[in-house]
Order: sequence, then structure tokens, then C-alpha cells
Amino acid sequence: MSTIENKAEQLIAEAEKKLTPFSFFSFFFNKSSKIEQAIECYQRAANLLKVSKNWTKAAFCFWKSAELNQENGNRYDAAISYVDAASCYKKCNTQKAIENLQRAIEIFADMGRFAIAAKHHQSIAEICELQLFDIKNAVSHYEQASDYFKSEENNTSSEICLLKVAHYAAMFEDYQKGIEIYQQIALLHIGGTLPTYNIQVFLFKAALCHLCADILSGKFVIQKYAILFPIFEDSNESKFLVEIIESIETDNLNGFIQAKFNYTSKFRCDELVRTLLMRIEKIVANNIDLR
Repeated sequence: MSTIENKAEQLIAEAEKKLTPFSFFSFFFNKSSKIEQAIECYQRAANLLKVSKNWTKAAFCFWKSAELNQENGNRYDAAISYVDAASCYKKCNTQKAIENLQRAIEIFADMGRFAIAAKHHQSIAEICELQLFDIKNAVSHYEQASDYFKSEENNTSSEICLLKVAHYAAMFEDYQKGIEIYQQIALLHIGGTLPTYNIQVFLFKAALCHLCADILSGKFVIQKYAILFPIFEDSNESKFLVEIIESIETDNLNGFIQAKFNYTSKFRCDELVRTLLMRIEKIVANNIDLR
């Protein structure tokens, strides 16, 4: 055990000693002061354990500090300590990290600190998405984060989370939800400061979702978007969509494949666009086989 860890252990022992009453009356009348002193010891120990990368013990000390702050009525300090515990647990125990962030969120939301609560919902979403591969819970936390950010008029952060929801809605074939979100964000920014390309991409993804949901509706959707956002008509995305529609109407699977190759080889396509294009190709192929 290193010198730093030895010092941390001494502080933990000191904290435990302060929480052990010599007599009922002496502890009762000095309880708040003793708890404050114990909290300070646990905080100091936690920071030392972080330096030595003993994440589990550091997290425990922050958690203990949070619990004691709760007991002493210091709710804000308790929430901060839960977040500190979660930061350590992220490195060794993701489930406990989520549990501590949830505790912090409950306190911040109850205090009306929704922007902070939103940030921690987003953190939980990222843990679920990237570490646990639990997309269902990730989407739930992205949605809650979006709502909280919006309530604080932080529209940029709200939309970042909402776009995650749209992405997974489309990936898991909830096309209507994906369409609604992409259209909502795109149309909201027409005439605003969001770059034109971003708006075009959102409309493009919404159109691809339309094609996956009802391949015959594609032409009308493109026409609708061109009316709502005239610049879209001359975009590479719109021209590609027109090629897709022409291939569908003429049962030209090879034409679709060629159009897809031309577009994807020239322009960057994310996982969702490639997935939706594969699904549309399968739909086109199936329609030709049925005729």
C-alpha cells in the first residue's frame, strides 16, 4: 500500500471514529458538527484515492460523503458528491455509476436545477449507449435530457439529445418517430442560423424514413420539402432521392444500386443512412420479385 493510500485509510478511520458516539448525549448534541467533520475526512480520503487510481474506494468515500450530507440536510453538496462518486465508478462499475447519477438527478430536479439534471441524464444515456449497449435505456435518458434542456431554453443541447432519439428510432424501425423529430428540427431552423447543409441532412433522413415506411410516399415527401425549403431541391440529397424514386417507379434495381454507389462514394454517409439505403434496396428487390 502506497503512502497516499495509507493516509487515505487513516482519514477513513478518523471519519468512522467521528461517527461513533462515546455516549448517546454527547453525540446527539454534537451530531451535525461530527458529521461535517466526517464528511471532510471522507472527501479528503476520496481525493487521495483518486490520485492513486483506487477508483472503487474513492467512489465509496464520495458516496459516503453524499449520504452524510443528505443526513445533515446539505442536499446540494450531497448531489455533487454523488456525481463525484459516479465519475469514479465509471472507471470500475458502470451500474453503480448510473445509480449515483440517478440519486444526483433526483436531488437536482427536486431543487429545480433542470439544466444540471439534464446533463447527468445525458451522461447516463452515453454510458448505456456506449458501454452497456442498452439502447432502450439510452434513448429514455436522451429523451428526458432533451425535455429538461428544453425547459431551461437550452435548445441546442435539447436537439443534440433529440437527434440521438431520432437516430435510434429509425434504426429500430420506428420510422414515424424518426420522421417527426427530423422534420421538426429541420423546419424549426429554416431561415435561422443552422447551416443549410444540416437542414438538408435532416430532411434527407426524414425522407429515407418515409421510403422505408411507405415507399410510394417518397415522391410526395420530396415535393413537400422542396416547397417548405426551396434550397433543398438543388441539393445532392434531393437529387439522389429523385434517382431513388425513378428507380422504384421503373422497377430498376440496378439503377438504384448504381445511384446508391455514386452517392455513397462521393459523400459521407453515417450508419443510419447506410442502413436505411440497404432496407430500401431490399424493398425494391422484393417488389420486383413480386411482379
